Amino acid sequence: MNIAEVICREANRLPENLAYEVLDFIQYLQFKHALRDSAGDSLKTAQQPVMNRIWDNPEDEVWNEL
Repeated sequence: MNIAEVICREANRLPENLAYEVLDFIQYLQFKHALRDSAGDSLKTAQQPVMNRIWDNPEDEVWNEL
């Protein structure tokens, strides 16, 4: 079993909220070591203004307190 398979197996045992933390850390390492796909980052940047209007609205304010 290679290291990626071990990481995947261990991540599958975590509760969802902790799995998100692991994913965030992996993405941090990719960014830190310039391993991220710059095309994907450009797409996220382009989508941000549109998504902000969807995420930031009065009906969903209750979710901001979680």
